[in-house]
Amino acid sequence: MSDEFDADVIIVGGGPVGLTAAMDLDARGASSIIIESRAYLAPPNVKCNHVASRTMERFRQLGLARAVRDAGLPAEYPQDITFRTTLTGQEFGRIPIPSRADRDRSPVGPDADWATPEPPHRINQTFLEPIMMEHTAGLPSVTLLNETRYLGFEQDDEGVTVRIVDPDGAERVLRGRFLIGADGGRSAVRKAIGAAFHGDPVLQRVQSTCIRAAGLYDILPGKPAWCYYTFNPRRNGHVFAIDGIQTFLVHNYLAESESVESVDRDEAVRLILGVDESFEYEVVSTEDWIARRLVSDTFRDRRVFIAGDAAHLWVPYAGFGMNAGIADVLNLTWTLGAYLAGWADEGILDGYEAERLPITDQVSRFAMSHQRKIAQADVPAEIEDDTEAGRVARERLGEAAYALNVQQFAAEGLNYGYSYDHSPLIEYDGEPAPAYSMGGYTPSTVPGCRAPHFWLPGGRSLYDALARGYTLLVFDDRDGVAGLIEAAETAGLPLSVLEIAPGIAPAEYRHRYLVVRDDQHVVWRGDESPADSTALVDRLRGARPLVAAGSIQEQGRNDHVTL
Repeated sequence: MSDEFDADVIIVGGGPVGLTAAMDLDARGASSIIIESRAYLAPPNVKCNHVASRTMERFRQLGLARAVRDAGLPAEYPQDITFRTTLTGQEFGRIPIPSRADRDRSPVGPDADWATPEPPHRINQTFLEPIMMEHTAGLPSVTLLNETRYLGFEQDDEGVTVRIVDPDGAERVLRGRFLIGADGGRSAVRKAIGAAFHGDPVLQRVQSTCIRAAGLYDILPGKPAWCYYTFNPRRNGHVFAIDGIQTFLVHNYLAESESVESVDRDEAVRLILGVDESFEYEVVSTEDWIARRLVSDTFRDRRVFIAGDAAHLWVPYAGFGMNAGIADVLNLTWTLGAYLAGWADEGILDGYEAERLPITDQVSRFAMSHQRKIAQADVPAEIEDDTEAGRVARERLGEAAYALNVQQFAAEGLNYGYSYDHSPLIEYDGEPAPAYSMGGYTPSTVPGCRAPHFWLPGGRSLYDALARGYTLLVFDDRDGVAGLIEAAETAGLPLSVLEIAPGIAPAEYRHRYLVVRDDQHVVWRGDESPADSTALVDRLRGARPLVAAGSIQEQGRNDHVTL
């Protein structure tokens, strides 16, 4: 690279999204600089308690999955979700989720039999982020600038010039080929590229309090859980176990007529916990927030991209926001890595917005729909009564709460079921992908879908066998795709060949040949070499025209929202 560049990519924001971007770029031989205002290893406030299976699959590729899975709640602590009248009251439903120790023994629950090498993991971001930062700081092609302020950027045909303020107060400029804005919901980068949020700015207001209560487990009935939903006529809320010892996060969901200022925080916490004034606890932090559904109308301006909360904000159920942000940026960095490595055309960069923006909008609507169903839950007046009517009320509410929330906390569809159906980088064959929903998942090898996981001989994951770039899965004679292999070699396209013995792959693998990207999405399949292998290789290199995708403007947006 030219000496005029300090790095290939400059990343504004050192949260999970920005850190993941730097990790993946490093793995692809690209250099990056992260600009982060917080101190090194300074944990964020408690938030985002869930790392999705799809994220764990990608952390596995980056060499991070084991460290993440070994952190968070104690190994034997159940990661269940329960439904109670108050935290210390009567339990009337439970979604069983294995502890991390049970994942390696005999897991039981709605996510225990998923076809994946990496099931989900419950860990609060306050523990996750320092693990990610320490890992990233040790990578050879990453420069981490903590306690550094971002001021702005200018871009030209060759790169991006970024102005920063160092910890000592001195201003200077950095030069990169590209810029990624992973700088949160009030993103300065998003505003600078002229992108705007559209959607629903206020769905619900939430009063959120992190507490330290050493004696709370002593008065909790029954088996502990990771997440507690509380339903009673006085106050509904959620409580998350943060460390499994004494730290809890209490979400108080406000009614439409209430505001954060009008509701007494201590009284609300006690009503959700089910404790009186004699119970002692300490407030660690407060972080009140608004549940929204907002999606940016563009994710890119030439050499500048946005990802994560900078590109979308929605109801933070089950960590959807962070996990979607990580999916965003990994979709982006593989294209940046390909272009910087020299084997891809600049057109490959068009794939990011074409693939991620429609999926982002769809997921935001799933989250909004789920929030509205929870907000509309009718709590019977007799829910706490020690009567037959009370028992029946609890039983019915428990069944309804389970059916609704198992989709959120065991969201197999949301993890694996999305497909990229308007991408310039995928060769479609006319077969539609299965319907996409939160809970249900139909494995498929339709181009654009995640290649269904299976285990190779010796217990090796298919995903561990995928090479950087593309992998050609061969279920028959490789001579049948000799033309494709030759065309890839001529164009410099990285295409590894993985021969699969008969009877190993699941039934969804109906074709003799399949090409999979290293992000595990299918990009082509067939029973013989393509009629024009060079054209397919050009598609995969981003050298074919952009396929028009439905824009956010066409999908029913509300007015522009400024944050």
